[in-house]
Amino acid sequence: MAIRKRFVRYLGWGALLAGVVLAAGITLHLDQRVRSEFEGRRFALPARIYARPLELHVGLRIAQRDVEDELRQLGYGDVVREGDFGWFARNGERLEIALRPFVFWDGAQPPKRISVAFDGGTVITLHDADGKELPLARLEPLPIGGIYPAGNEDRVLVRLNDVPKHLVQALIATEDRHFFSHKGFDVRGLARAAWSLTSDRVQGGSTITQQLVKNFFLTPERTLQRKLTELVMAVLLEKHYEKSEILETYLNEIYFGQDRDRAIHGVGLAAQFYFGKEMQHLTLAESALLVGLVKGPAVYDPHRHPNRALERRNLVLRETREQGSISMEEYAAARGTPLGVTSKPSMGTSPYPAFLSLVHRQLRRDYDEKDLRSEGLRIFTSLDPRVQAAAESALTKRLAQFDKERRFGEPGLEGAVVVSDPQSGEIQALIGGRDVRYRGYNRAVDAARPVGSLLKPAIYLTALSDPARYTLLTQIDDGPFVWTSRGAPDWHPANYDKKFHGMVSLRVALAQSYNVAAARLGTELGVDRVLANVRKLGVERELRPFASTLLGATEMSPLEVAQMYQTIASGGFRTPSRAIREVTTQDGRPLQRYSIVVEQAFAPEPIYLLAAAMQAVVREGTAQSLKNYLPPEIAVAGKTGTTDEQRDAWFAGFAGDRLAVVWVGYDDNRAARLSGASAALPIWGEMMAALAPEPLALAKPDRIEHVWIDPQTGLRGGVSCTGSLELPFVQGSAPEQRAPCSGAVDAAVEGGDATVEKPKSWLERLFRR
Repeated sequence: MAIRKRFVRYLGWGALLAGVVLAAGITLHLDQRVRSEFEGRRFALPARIYARPLELHVGLRIAQRDVEDELRQLGYGDVVREGDFGWFARNGERLEIALRPFVFWDGAQPPKRISVAFDGGTVITLHDADGKELPLARLEPLPIGGIYPAGNEDRVLVRLNDVPKHLVQALIATEDRHFFSHKGFDVRGLARAAWSLTSDRVQGGSTITQQLVKNFFLTPERTLQRKLTELVMAVLLEKHYEKSEILETYLNEIYFGQDRDRAIHGVGLAAQFYFGKEMQHLTLAESALLVGLVKGPAVYDPHRHPNRALERRNLVLRETREQGSISMEEYAAARGTPLGVTSKPSMGTSPYPAFLSLVHRQLRRDYDEKDLRSEGLRIFTSLDPRVQAAAESALTKRLAQFDKERRFGEPGLEGAVVVSDPQSGEIQALIGGRDVRYRGYNRAVDAARPVGSLLKPAIYLTALSDPARYTLLTQIDDGPFVWTSRGAPDWHPANYDKKFHGMVSLRVALAQSYNVAAARLGTELGVDRVLANVRKLGVERELRPFASTLLGATEMSPLEVAQMYQTIASGGFRTPSRAIREVTTQDGRPLQRYSIVVEQAFAPEPIYLLAAAMQAVVREGTAQSLKNYLPPEIAVAGKTGTTDEQRDAWFAGFAGDRLAVVWVGYDDNRAARLSGASAALPIWGEMMAALAPEPLALAKPDRIEHVWIDPQTGLRGGVSCTGSLELPFVQGSAPEQRAPCSGAVDAAVEGGDATVEKPKSWLERLFRR
């Protein structure tokens, strides 16, 4: 019996010793984990992506309401706050703007006040607060999204020294009154938390250190083991690190709610998200609201539950006053303040997912994916929010109308839009589908669809590059045509109207989009030769060397079409489409500049002739219904596109300052009743009407001359000839013979007789009325 008691006693001591050793081992393991992970922990900061900054200057064509809309999108309030920034005030046709500070790629811009006056949709004066004229004023760019780490966590890192004192005081008073005296846990809080494990009611009580441990190292499960681990790690964290380090990390880690699929973390981003301001400018009342959100961001969301949020904020203020951190006067003033949260719409990871996907693809050429999701890079892009909004409105409105009317078949039409600067190739707007917020299939970039007649300009460009053989007056045959090729069935192209039109001029064939004339001309020039020019226009996709390819029996995305037409719009200079301007580090140090790359692909003369002929497409051809949206003096150049069985509708065109491509069709490629003029062109026209584009004034090359032509004979005409046209020619290629209707008066005009008024071209007549 004595031996048995002794054995049991030894066994007990052995078990106790083993438990101590095990506890020591676990503690040592947790200690190593705390030190290694906390010291090595760097917050993963997403790459922040910005739209283009709006640059105001005298002469800028922009409506006052558009500037106000952009300021509201930036979170600017329309109430004067003297001594503060981030607001604007309207005084008739004048805006007073208190610009916030911002670090651009070319340096930091301090906060400042400016005054902008408008007249008829144009900026007429621009001054600073002292009345001094300013050559330029730049608004900070609109944040349009990011490339986020796991969980789409977003935050703006802050230093404890920069956090307002009253925010820290409110946090300590509400969340952990003994933070600066305890060693990681509060006995009374721990007892409350332990009791809650046996009930359905969750009790608080975790210290700030324990909350940080849970968020940093552990899962949110409610078990005794997890709570004990949290307790040990909190003690270890307090043992190795200063209170200031723990508090600073907590302020950057804490969760403040959701912006759709984006998680708002840290007081720095929370200040921007809820109040549209930098954290250091938070008032006492605003700080109290943020502290109140710590307990439950969804429950006390000030946008969805303002009454709850107000009650919670006032409770935080009362707790702060009771701790003696603020005076009764400060408490009363803050309590009487409204919530003051911004009405800025939620953005999520991005309101422009199609554009963001293009940016992400271009960035991956130069940056590692991990760096994009963790290093806090700042990406400045070319997106113009005003252009994007106009494109979204036109596309969604028109597609909904088409579906309602069943004009082209069953509901479900899709669409895509690309808008760019015709000179620089910068993408100003991009829409990947009718659900403009959908983060999925991007039709603007990924949908390769037959382009139909949009390829025809390459045929005519090839011909006009040989002015000894082809001019805009050259007659081509639009009669029946059969193309035979060994090993392939005969090809019988047909016109959209199912008719043949005999001999027609090159400019009429393009304006009316005659398929047979284009096919005959393209095969005479050589399919390979035409497709080589398609590649020179900027299309990198491999094209099948078939005659049918000339009429668009090849697939391209809207972005590829925009690249092709950009080379035409820029006078023959090919500039790769781009969406990114600059990349900097988190603190503004420049990393990479995406400079414009320009290469002359074609001589200016044939490009000029082609663009003039494409203006005729809009003026008198298949796109003449554009006059219902834009005045003729805009002189748009464009081309409609319709594919076999009317499955796809396209319109591509450009004015003086914008180029745009619109596609409409069904995702399942079903046969429909679509045409470029009836489905795509209305979207293009409505969008451009909202943007008031600049007129297209083609830059005339030195070797181009304009000659008056009698349309009946194709010979030189003049004022004596009915319906005479002034057409451009490469010098030496215009007809020399005069039409019978051309008399002495016309000869005097060409001879330079100053007493005779020379007829004005259609462009001159428009601008000199």
